[in-house]
Amino acid sequence: KVVLVTGATSGIGAGTAKAFAAHGARVMLSGRDSARGETVLSEIAASGGTAELITGDVAEAEFCQSLVKDTVARLGGLDILFNNAGIVMHGKIESHSDAAWQTLLDTNLSSVFYLSRAAIGHMKQQGGGAIINMSSECGLIGYENLAAYSATKGAMVMFTKVLALDHARDNIRVNAVCPGDIDTPMMDMGLATKKLTSEEIRERLREHIPIGRIGEAEDVAATVMFLASEAAGFVTGAIVPIDGGTTAR
Repeated sequence: KVVLVTGATSGIGAGTAKAFAAHGARVMLSGRDSARGETVLSEIAASGGTAELITGDVAEAEFCQSLVKDTVARLGGLDILFNNAGIVMHGKIESHSDAAWQTLLDTNLSSVFYLSRAAIGHMKQQGGGAIINMSSECGLIGYENLAAYSATKGAMVMFTKVLALDHARDNIRVNAVCPGDIDTPMMDMGLATKKLTSEEIRERLREHIPIGRIGEAEDVAATVMFLASEAAGFVTGAIVPIDGGTTAR
């Protein structure tokens, strides 16, 4: 299989790219940080996997179009698209500038539209494929000071469901994952906004999460790979929380 992973230079994206490569996929990594991308490439190569890297900003429609085209050209097709790239904005909306809001929309939402639109054409030609979108538990339940971010993740839920319906007869399955608190650099950025130590916040999170621990990138990677696999051949339009039970409340 050929897999395209956006936001693949750190966190969940890097962990998922490594997992796909470890299971024999040819992986195209995409991200904005070339140094971090080269590190992930080296780690995949050291483990015997196959991967390449294209750097750029998925908030730009032209880059998204070329990213899909170049993935097909360099790796021979496109079977699985993991729309993982995203950013977060903390605070109440009066603290957000117009430019910051637009960047959030372009990165978290428009990029998924651009990439999915480009990928679907290739998947139709080859007889099918799988798209997995990154939503969040913030797309399912409300948290204070995350209105703007949550708007993009809630929109991703409905985008995923309708895209799944639109392309079910094309043998293109579309699903979304909704991670909760996952131990990644993005989570650390969120912790930095609190007036508590990292360990104090992490202890509160462990108490908040029913399963009693913070998630790992590997927890998300395992679910993404299942949704991309033939084992999930009858699964489309699903919105899957990966949150240790938080949204069950």
